[in-house]
Amino acid sequence: MSISSEHKPLGKQVTGSLHTLSPIVELNVGGEMYTTTLSTLKKHPGSKLAEMFTGQPKLRTDSEGRFFIDRPGTYFKYILEYLRSNQVPTQCIQDVYKEALFYDIEPLIKQLEDSPQIFGELVARKQFLARVPNYSENIELMIRIARAEAVASRQSSVIVCVVRTEEDAARCQDALNSLDMDKKSVVKFGPWKAAPSISDLLDCIQMDVEAKGYKISFQPHVAEKGFRFKSHDFFYKFLFTWW
Repeated sequence: MSISSEHKPLGKQVTGSLHTLSPIVELNVGGEMYTTTLSTLKKHPGSKLAEMFTGQPKLRTDSEGRFFIDRPGTYFKYILEYLRSNQVPTQCIQDVYKEALFYDIEPLIKQLEDSPQIFGELVARKQFLARVPNYSENIELMIRIARAEAVASRQSSVIVCVVRTEEDAARCQDALNSLDMDKKSVVKFGPWKAAPSISDLLDCIQMDVEAKGYKISFQPHVAEKGFRFKSHDFFYKFLFTWW
């Protein structure tokens, strides 16, 4: 005897074409529940989100039969609001931008990239840091050194040498040669050809290390007596606080 469709398990219903489903769709996005329509989700046909709900289902369902998307649910409400009313979010811009990139909603991506927050990050700060040799690698090196020095300590420090010009780089090398410390433990940034100053770069270093979850501060490094240069011209101590 056949089982009527109303008694079929919800998990079985979604194995057919989405066109046979109700136009009302229930979603579970990272544990946050949403109800919307197929037409809203498919508003931008070229997007990854529209593709998820076009043709054969491409998503798993949860125990209640809701389509499950393994993404941060908190920010999906801003994605839905844009799809429903073309309203560009003014909150959580960086996080919504990441979700717009994931769902590949091109019009929203472009509008968010015009916002001051994303424009400043992508066009100004990121473009500057791209001109600082080995910037990302040096951030990771700083963290490795700090972690190695953290055993049985509340704080650990990393000495950073920052030089903006080739001339400063040569002077910094001379200064390094007169430092009474392991030169391998000194992380060097620069030189670079861009308008931002040494102070701007130091702020970027702190910002990017803190973005990885570390608590950090910095100050000019004062060398021992007999140092041939003003150490604060080049050297800074970054202090990691662990607890």
